[in-house]
Amino acid sequence: MFQTKIIFVLVLFALLGIKPNADAQQSADVLSINFQQAEKLFLDSNLQIISAYYNIQSQKALVEQTRKWDNPVLNTDQNLYNNGKFFQHGADGQGNPVGEYFVQVQQLIKTAGKRRHQIDLAKTNVSIAEWQFKTVMRNLKLTLYTDFYTIAQLEGYKKLYTDNLKRLTLLQQAMERQLSAGNIAKKEYLRVQALAVSLRQDMADNEKALADAQAEIRNLLHLSPDVYVQPICEETEKPVMPQQSIVAIYDSAFQHNTDYNIELNQVLSNKQNLALQRSLAVPDLTVGAEFDQNANYAPNYYGLAISLPLPVWDMNRGNIKAAKFQVKAEEATMKDVENKTKNEVKAAWLKLQQSVNLCADANDNFYKEYKELYDNIVDSYNKRLISLIEFLDYYNDYQEIKKNRLQQILNLRLAKANLNDVVGTTIVE
Repeated sequence: MFQTKIIFVLVLFALLGIKPNADAQQSADVLSINFQQAEKLFLDSNLQIISAYYNIQSQKALVEQTRKWDNPVLNTDQNLYNNGKFFQHGADGQGNPVGEYFVQVQQLIKTAGKRRHQIDLAKTNVSIAEWQFKTVMRNLKLTLYTDFYTIAQLEGYKKLYTDNLKRLTLLQQAMERQLSAGNIAKKEYLRVQALAVSLRQDMADNEKALADAQAEIRNLLHLSPDVYVQPICEETEKPVMPQQSIVAIYDSAFQHNTDYNIELNQVLSNKQNLALQRSLAVPDLTVGAEFDQNANYAPNYYGLAISLPLPVWDMNRGNIKAAKFQVKAEEATMKDVENKTKNEVKAAWLKLQQSVNLCADANDNFYKEYKELYDNIVDSYNKRLISLIEFLDYYNDYQEIKKNRLQQILNLRLAKANLNDVVGTTIVE
């Protein structure tokens, strides 16, 4: 069984064009994938999606069951023992029937459209299950997207920390020699050493965050704990706003937002249940054909049987009243969900606008030039061209600027994903 799973994963990687490589860190396989490949792997293997899909099939099966008519009922009654004989039937010497047996076939006929109302209600339950399936997909895909690009951001932090630690290590080595020669004060050396200690703590915290994100994305992709997911993506994100107006986006959300459409179908379901409860107040009709051999007045009796409950005590008024209140309650909830959907869309739109403005104002040449300046900082300090205070200012500023830039890019990506998520369809790429 274990070997079969390994073969399946390898074949899946081959189909996706994914190449597992040996990681520099002990015994971990690096899975380098872009988001489209991660999404396909997610759709093929996630067990929550499979479970939600089976729920839809279950509801569809109930629709088919509701379409079926009630089975006819067969009743029979015959003499068991008479004149020392069991099941005495047939005729005597004169041809007269001997013994009695009775056969009846009955069919229940539902009135007032009960069957139609039940079918409508079952169909709405299918629609609810389908929207619930989309909700599962929506939530899981957003989590996948968030984890994927959060890992990309944390990898950016890791590279930044690693590069800075290399620079600080070289600086420390040079300062040790200068300290031994008596060219610098020990407090300068200790200050840089403290900076390295702080940096290592930041690296450790970053590794913990990476471990959490890796665990979650491996769970979503149904991967082994030994696999390390390495996102392949652009370093920057294009800052663009949707082409549609906010009013058009509201309309799109009402068509595609899963929470809104589930509630819409819940209202419909309650109205259909009210119609069903009203129809249940109308008695159903039972019709049957019967045959009685050797009946009281005729040797062979053929009859028509009709049965109809009299609505004297139970007219289903309690259930009808309860169904009316359920409709009113669900309609009130529907208004709340409609308002909530619009507010979520507007909030997501504003967050995206803010992220777009921040990223649009960013000057790529500034980051490039500042990095070039920073690359010369260690040499400048070693040559005593700048003071320790200036070096620390440049160091802290560069690290903060670089981290802010990585955070801005992640915020922009997540803002796009959040707007698409609350609308329920792709509004902005």
